[in-house]
Amino acid sequence: MKRILFVDDEPNILEGIRRMLYADRSRWDVEFALGGAAALQACERSPFDVVVSDMRMPNMDGAALLTQLRDRYPGIARIVLSGHCESEAATRAVPVAHRFLAKPCSPADLVSAIEGVCALQDILSGPRIREVIGSIGQLPSLSSTYACLTKALMNPETPISKVAKIVEQDMALAAKVLQLVNSAFFGLAQEVTSLSSAVNRLGIDTIKNLVLVTETFEVFLPDKRIPPSAHEFLQQHAQHVASIAGKLPVDRSVRDVTILAGLLHDIGRLIFASKLPDQFRAALNLSRERGCEIYEAEEEIMGTSHAEVGAYLLGLWSIPHVAVEAIAHHHRPTRIPHSGFDTSTALYVADVLAGESCVAPDSGAPTLRDADRECLEMLGITHRMEEFRDLARQTV
Repeated sequence: MKRILFVDDEPNILEGIRRMLYADRSRWDVEFALGGAAALQACERSPFDVVVSDMRMPNMDGAALLTQLRDRYPGIARIVLSGHCESEAATRAVPVAHRFLAKPCSPADLVSAIEGVCALQDILSGPRIREVIGSIGQLPSLSSTYACLTKALMNPETPISKVAKIVEQDMALAAKVLQLVNSAFFGLAQEVTSLSSAVNRLGIDTIKNLVLVTETFEVFLPDKRIPPSAHEFLQQHAQHVASIAGKLPVDRSVRDVTILAGLLHDIGRLIFASKLPDQFRAALNLSRERGCEIYEAEEEIMGTSHAEVGAYLLGLWSIPHVAVEAIAHHHRPTRIPHSGFDTSTALYVADVLAGESCVAPDSGAPTLRDADRECLEMLGITHRMEEFRDLARQTV
């Protein structure tokens, strides 16, 4: 049974949450703490799987509490409840919160968020994925450039010129960023020739994501036994999926992280190609022989798929939890609950649509696999697929 701790400085709010979750009392062990100090004492007494904290609290606010929880109990999933007027405090919580929920929060959204983080915990802490990660060996860390960008973004007052100078310190990386900015993916009206202009046009968060994606494809160069065309295909497919995901009707607040998830959704395949080339090739061959999906072949050969392995690494890199969750489930989105057309749903749909155009771009009406048809029905969006296909065609 999962143990959930709710933290707030107002007893009436905690009592309201208790009533809200009354129906879930048989599957969750729920406790309540009045303020940050009481929450830390509760965690010292016994472990929790999830902590849901209010942002605005006296003495120790939500960001400060979650920071301490991250350092002391890194295995706890951390959710923060934040009002619209608390943007400055919420910015401080970005590096330490797995999920943000806006107040007032509906019971459905709260339950969905808790179920989602619990499901991801179960997947990424399972024995099989630990075995596969152990066979891979040491995974790379992100460069100092990305770390500096993350630190700069924590201060909303950081000027664009400073962001550009951080990227300029790595000339090869700067060249790659400009190359991506000027690609058809972004569809800018005229060529961008300076990093300052790139940041102005696209925004700091987008530049940060481009740096992350560029570095990811650089640190995972495939083994010499893997043809270069495989690496090139993965990059092209990633950009295609991200482009489609950016056109789908997700909420504006999660559009950037949805695009990021599209750019990184197949990072697990890069890991396999780089670190486990023999298994990577075996999975490709099995997929071709049986006509099954690549993730199904990977699961038969390695016991897990690129989706879970990629999410594991991104979790270590402290990539936004929403993206990690979407990547972990991008072939099986029905493993988690959904509240509306969210990032996980959009990534799954974008991957399906990219696959359709790759297999038969000019063959008339596309045909869904039985598994995808069943999944779309469970998600309740089968009737919208033509709408989504029209949006995807705008990216070609």
